[in-house]
Amino acid sequence: MKSFLHSLIGAAALLSLPALHAQDLLLVNARVFTGNAAHPYAQAVAIHGEKIAAVGNPAEIAAAVAADARVIDLGGKTLLPGLIDSHAHVIYGGTELLSATVEPTVTQVDQVVAVALKALKAGKSMRGDVLVVGGMPLKIWSQLPQLNARFNTGAFAKVPVMLRGSDGHTSWANQTLRERAGITPAFLRGLTEQHLKYYGHAKDLVPDGFVVDEGQARLQSHVPEPDAATLLQAGHAGVAYMHGLGITSWLDALATPDILATYKALADRGELKSHVAAFVEVKADAAEPLTQVQALRQQYANVPGLSVAGIKIFMDGVVEFPSHSAAMSVPYKVTGKMGDLLFPADKFAHVVTAADKAGLVVHVHAIGDRAVHESLNGFEAMRKANGDSGLPDTITHLQFVQPADMPRFKALGVLASVQLLWAEASTDTIDLIKPYVDPAIYPWQYPARSMLNAGATVSGASDWPVSTASVFEGIAQAETRKGAKGVLNAAEDMPREAMFYAYTLHAARAMNQQDRIGSIEPGKQADLTLVDRDVLTVSAKELKETRVLGTMVGGEWVYRATKNDPALN
Repeated sequence: MKSFLHSLIGAAALLSLPALHAQDLLLVNARVFTGNAAHPYAQAVAIHGEKIAAVGNPAEIAAAVAADARVIDLGGKTLLPGLIDSHAHVIYGGTELLSATVEPTVTQVDQVVAVALKALKAGKSMRGDVLVVGGMPLKIWSQLPQLNARFNTGAFAKVPVMLRGSDGHTSWANQTLRERAGITPAFLRGLTEQHLKYYGHAKDLVPDGFVVDEGQARLQSHVPEPDAATLLQAGHAGVAYMHGLGITSWLDALATPDILATYKALADRGELKSHVAAFVEVKADAAEPLTQVQALRQQYANVPGLSVAGIKIFMDGVVEFPSHSAAMSVPYKVTGKMGDLLFPADKFAHVVTAADKAGLVVHVHAIGDRAVHESLNGFEAMRKANGDSGLPDTITHLQFVQPADMPRFKALGVLASVQLLWAEASTDTIDLIKPYVDPAIYPWQYPARSMLNAGATVSGASDWPVSTASVFEGIAQAETRKGAKGVLNAAEDMPREAMFYAYTLHAARAMNQQDRIGSIEPGKQADLTLVDRDVLTVSAKELKETRVLGTMVGGEWVYRATKNDPALN
């Protein structure tokens, strides 16, 4: 990789606004990665109010600085555009920060019991009288008999308990909560095979407590939702978490009315200090699928920092055993399932075409290769009907993508929003998938480099709180693809610089805000992330350990690693 400082030699062109009336700040002696491919590197940035006024080197922009401008020497540290996450759940993540969760390293039910007992005794993580424990590693679902033995007796005998999977699609309920939710043998006997597959059960249709997708939705409907005060507290925690990681903007991939109200409450108090593009879920059985979204878009049109940008569609579920709800082109081995399209292909094409006409961006959850293929078919029908609207529709997750579908992303103008922290050789990607997925499909797991080479625009994402929102951990993982069980297809490793574009300008594009954020250019918002090392040249190990020193949104430092740092006041 070409060294950062060497690249500066060729980046001497000054970028500035035609007219500059005042300067608030001049940040100098920095390694600046601008996110602007035409002029990717610089040494200084001038800021006027909320906007970037000039970018270049100190000598070039000195004439553009007012006499009373404050000069901040960054001591050779690296300055990046404010980092952007193109798929996150920040308010939900905040609720998890305030609740009991298990660590990803947990492997045994006894460890889960210890966390749950501690929470129960402390009265923490209660939703009404229901104990909810989150972050469950998916390998725990292979120990259902142990869960039933431990959580239906003793301290939990009369306490409704819900254990939420780390994937956001799976959960487990103890007997008390199952009965409350009506998940009984009689209920299961009345289900068609189409619906029965969302509930774990023995051969005699006695429920074992495991639920996925539709089953989880039924279970969740019997668990009280957090109230407005709790959501506001969660919002504070979630926003602070993102700022601490240098993240200034994000695409909220499941914005319910309560979530939108929470963002507005934060904005009204002057505490949002971020850019949020919210996407509202549309379901296949909705009679007027866009009506609510358009009403919410109008309702929140003037909230600073918040926009209702479009619609979210779940095309399928998840691929890991025992769920097998991701839509695959070849049946899963052992179970014989193929996974269903949660949105029929014809209905999907109709809805996305209508959304495009209405100026709504579409963000699609697709994990299985069939779900990806049918999503692209729907977007192709949309383009044929409407032409190119220029809206940045995205497909997210993309765990399995067939090679023939990869060039279609560029051809259709569809972005690939990827969570490459998950691209590791681990229990989740090997033990819970390889024995069940067709061997011709399995190698195309998180095929990021192949998609990049096929011309796809790749945007970075975390799906927090499913996994950490750390951009630097995500980029390091995208580069190495190493896990506890080796390397997951080394040929799919991603170039470092491409990933920094993925988490800046391309993620801004996914939010449909690339004209305002995503790069350090004159006229854009002064959203910046200051870090302690040259993140474009250090090793992957050192990259993972990157420390954010300061986060700026709209010309204001919203996070400082050292409180009251005089340099960042």
